[in-house]
Amino acid sequence: MVDKLTAVSLFTGAGGMDIGFERSGIKVVFANELMREAAATYNANHLAGIMVNDDINNMLDSMGQFQGADIVFGGPPCQGFSVAGKMNPDDDRSKLIFTFLDVVEKVRPKAFVMENVKALGALKKWEPMRIKYMKRVHALGYNCAPFILNAIEYGVSQKRERVFFIGIRDNNDPAFEYSMDNLLLQQRSHAQTVRTLLQSLGRAGTQQNPNTCTAKITFATNPVMRKSPYAGMYFNGQGRPINVDDYANTLPASMGGNKTPFLDEEYLYGNAPSDWVVDYHMGLIKGTIMPEFKEAPKRLRRITIKEAARIQSFPDDYIFCGNNSTVYTQIGNAVPCKLAEAVAKAVMAYLEQEIPTD
Repeated sequence: MVDKLTAVSLFTGAGGMDIGFERSGIKVVFANELMREAAATYNANHLAGIMVNDDINNMLDSMGQFQGADIVFGGPPCQGFSVAGKMNPDDDRSKLIFTFLDVVEKVRPKAFVMENVKALGALKKWEPMRIKYMKRVHALGYNCAPFILNAIEYGVSQKRERVFFIGIRDNNDPAFEYSMDNLLLQQRSHAQTVRTLLQSLGRAGTQQNPNTCTAKITFATNPVMRKSPYAGMYFNGQGRPINVDDYANTLPASMGGNKTPFLDEEYLYGNAPSDWVVDYHMGLIKGTIMPEFKEAPKRLRRITIKEAARIQSFPDDYIFCGNNSTVYTQIGNAVPCKLAEAVAKAVMAYLEQEIPTD
């Protein structure tokens, strides 16, 4: 058995990835986050003194002090690569994946885990960036491969696909990717539907589940229809309806206003025989909108901070700092805790198999 491992956490955010790694028995010895409110959230929930609220570029010269830490992990900002953004390779945020490797070079961990949007690991547009990244990784002495994972396969009630670049130092295992794939498969677990996940929180507006987003839900002037009632654009803003009998779509960092997903509360709690969104969608398709469908009913409401945090698999007692808008952003930016835990356990299992204890 490998002794308890230590880790350096980069681009830490509110600490979702850290929760997963800590649950796996890994001790985080340093964390870094630029967003003031997210750093405050981390300090409110984690060991005091390890979070540094600063630009990681200002910290590079001092990162050698953590040489000997077993793992470096983190999720550099993904907006530069995201299909939801401008996908600009010259975006300064796109360069932070190499800043991550600057830290790896100084710390020389046994392993690293870098999370990012699926596009970085899959789209042909980013192939030159992937090649450049992998060349740097190999030059640093790491065997590395990207793994695209869907959070719903790891106990998270959310269709959230992300790429994890996993690297192992001084490793010439030709079957590394195959072995890690198998270890990740062993970590898979069933995810609850949104209905099962959220029901025990209680209705929005209670002490246990405060109503934290009151952005109105109105109808789009020119609806864009899709086959699924949950996929079209026929409400205002970019917040889409959630099918509570399924899994949520990816929660965005832009939540907090009309980009916050919403649901039918009466259907969620079993007081309505059908989802109002489904009935409305059917009316649009048939061209027979009923009079009561002229405006969105109050039973449709935005998800709360507590619900968003639970969908991202944060603990219910996790303390978030900042105003509601910044808290939604912290939650949307986070790596789901259960997904991070699965990755951490797979990496630990590989290290136990392949690397002798020092």
